[in-house]
Amino acid sequence: MYIAEIRIENFRLFGAGNQAFVLPLKPGLTALVGENDAGKTAVIDALRLVLGTRDQDVLRLDPMDFHQATPDAAPADQIIVQLTFRGLTTADRGAFAEFLTYEATTGGADTMLVITWVAKRNTKEGSSRRVLPPEWRTGAKGDGPLLDLGARSLLTATYLRPLRDAERAMSAGRGSRLSQILQHTKEIRDTGNPFNKLANPPADPKTLSVLGLGDYASHLFCESEGIKLARQRLNEKYLAPLSFANDLLLARIGVASAQEDSLRLRQLLEKLELGLTTSVDAKSSYCRGLGSNNLLFMACELLLLATESDGFPLLLIEEPEAHLHPQRQLRLMSFLQEQAMKERADGQRIQIIVTTHSPNLASDLHLDNLALISGGRAFPLCKSKTKLSPSDYRFLERFLDVTKANLFFARAVMIVEGDAENILLPVIAKLLRRDFHDYGVSVINVGGVGLSRYARIFIREDPDTDGIINIPIACMTDMDVMPDMAPLIVGKLKAGEDGPPPLPLRRQWRIKSDFPGSGLDTRRAERRAKASEQNVETFVSDEWTLEYDLAFHGLGKCVYRAASLALADDKLNAGSTTQAAVLTAADANYAALEVAAATDQERLSSHVYALFEDRGASKAIAAQYLAELLEKEIENGTLDANQLRALLPPYVVAAIAHVTAPFEQPDEVTSGATSVSIPAPVIVYDPAG
Repeated sequence: MYIAEIRIENFRLFGAGNQAFVLPLKPGLTALVGENDAGKTAVIDALRLVLGTRDQDVLRLDPMDFHQATPDAAPADQIIVQLTFRGLTTADRGAFAEFLTYEATTGGADTMLVITWVAKRNTKEGSSRRVLPPEWRTGAKGDGPLLDLGARSLLTATYLRPLRDAERAMSAGRGSRLSQILQHTKEIRDTGNPFNKLANPPADPKTLSVLGLGDYASHLFCESEGIKLARQRLNEKYLAPLSFANDLLLARIGVASAQEDSLRLRQLLEKLELGLTTSVDAKSSYCRGLGSNNLLFMACELLLLATESDGFPLLLIEEPEAHLHPQRQLRLMSFLQEQAMKERADGQRIQIIVTTHSPNLASDLHLDNLALISGGRAFPLCKSKTKLSPSDYRFLERFLDVTKANLFFARAVMIVEGDAENILLPVIAKLLRRDFHDYGVSVINVGGVGLSRYARIFIREDPDTDGIINIPIACMTDMDVMPDMAPLIVGKLKAGEDGPPPLPLRRQWRIKSDFPGSGLDTRRAERRAKASEQNVETFVSDEWTLEYDLAFHGLGKCVYRAASLALADDKLNAGSTTQAAVLTAADANYAALEVAAATDQERLSSHVYALFEDRGASKAIAAQYLAELLEKEIENGTLDANQLRALLPPYVVAAIAHVTAPFEQPDEVTSGATSVSIPAPVIVYDPAG
């Protein structure tokens, strides 16, 4: 049996009707990911309210838990949480026989258990009780018998809270969590024999059960000479003078214990503690950190869930990554996935629901096991729910690493194809007063492979039913078409060659004349169409590549300077030259190129880009230098944000606006910066080309 669907209405940030929270689940492990305040903890708390938890910690409903659509609106009158259980075993159908719902299917009828938990706000004036006692209803429409306490006790979940104190939970003490776990462990209950003080010869202690050992220890205490003498002295010297002839007061000194076996066993187990040792035979535990104790705690809870022969095995964990370093996190998540795959003796599989903020954990999970929680809605990332193809899922399972999994926790995502964009775009956005940190934007560098695959994670297959993920996603990709004269300038052709080799067999690169008529528009539209839907938008470079476009639209001198510094990077680091010397030479060379190119901006920009394509300047290192140069221009006042925006490629500005906020149109833009030598273009961006 497993929870197949969670529906929550009017609880905290979750609304009602089409604003209700609906999360379909599969057997096994499900991880809820998303930014803070998205609703992940609210989902866990709703499950705790309906099912209760094995640690007997009661979560009480607060009037603030009733949803308010707006700050001025009245709170909702009632909270409804509906859980649908499927995959019932024969034992499950027997335990919940009177509460089951039968759903007609093509092959007959499907048996399911539907529980509708309803809590109403008390609107009666003058009453001290602000929330009325909840009801557990059954039936598809909540019109079946009320679920009684006995049936509810079979559904209690194991809950591990965030920032849990594992050391305290595993310590000895009255009502300790360790004693609760061990008391229900099959090995503790069923292994060994009871103690019989009349047995002759006496039983070997190794053959006794835990309860038998407790009884044996109590018997030995009572037979101790010291205890006997103390008892004799107490009775003869102190109680005898206080007794009547026909009503003697006699003392008994022994281990305190209850009469019932279950209570005696619990009292014994409350004296035990659990710790980590250096070896199995070690006589004592040694001090471990919070992370290791957390692993011990989770292992103990899983031991109980895996060995139980009845009840619903549900494990709820908030932030399993707490106190664990990245490698431990990956080991833990792999282990949890394995545990969720195993069957218990009763045919049940443990269902695990975790909430996490860890990209490490998210990167180690299959997308089928992830559900993105955003804006109070659930968006499962499993097959049939996204626009990802089967090959996309296979690709992402291989390449969705920890740096890319950061996209699950952002308020907006910028997906780029290289290190240069990864370095440069956050700096440009900051200089344009659209700091990515302020807007919660994550830049995901996919390294030129599968950009659209990552974007399609956020495109829903059925947006009318599932809704749209309200997270803006911008994909930046190159047009990868060079001007016709560029091959000779950037070294694709050698001097004296007649022209480009024929397509497609003898060259990978493309020039504009390869796309006659509206061919360039068609190419741009095809690139956009790979991932431009709902809140996902692909921004294709206006001309060729990012570096070329930066030079073409107004930052030619800055890009030339940065590329020159990148070429001299080893000498600069070795101290054999200086930035001033490199920049002086670069400025002179660029001035000569401006004279030679006259007004041909394509030719000038191609010569700038030749430093990367022909001379081998590192784009990533050049991006670092370019970022520094632009920051100095802004700091020195030779360039302001509006001027910089006018000198940037329109697709770059549009992509930054998509993940942050729209730009205001400046009244007048001037190009007074000393590093700029061409007029500033008007920024008009049409995504369709």
